[in-house]
Amino acid sequence: MRFPTNPGRFKILSQPTFSETEKQALARGGQGLLRNRVRAFEPQCRVTGVSSDRLLIASHIKPWKGSTNDERLDGNNGLFLSPHIDKLFDSGLISFSQRGEVYVSPDLDSEVLAKWKIDPTNNVGPFSPDQTYFLRYHREMVFQAAGS
Repeated sequence: MRFPTNPGRFKILSQPTFSETEKQALARGGQGLLRNRVRAFEPQCRVTGVSSDRLLIASHIKPWKGSTNDERLDGNNGLFLSPHIDKLFDSGLISFSQRGEVYVSPDLDSEVLAKWKIDPTNNVGPFSPDQTYFLRYHREMVFQAAGS
């Protein structure tokens, strides 16, 4: 499911007449829109099970810098993640298969998983076909697999 976006918002962000502060404020509005759209698909952190909205980060699956304007605000391009899981995901130290298997980079110190009580053998549940598109990008371009 794709959501319509406001392309005018992105034209505004590229205008040289706006200060950096004004551009950042407009971008935060887009982040709030993404957050609301992610909430429709992801009611909790898939890894920790935490569901408190105040404690979760709406994390892009395909990073902002590599996404089109439409992808940046697509709820399917997001996951609600606990902050420490978000850090691992954004850093490419973990990723997910379409079926919900957790992939762990060999670059991640195994001690971290134990200390944070993350069991990589737990399946986090299947993802939608639209999310799978973004997860494939994450696995191929962000995840630090062996030999990367």
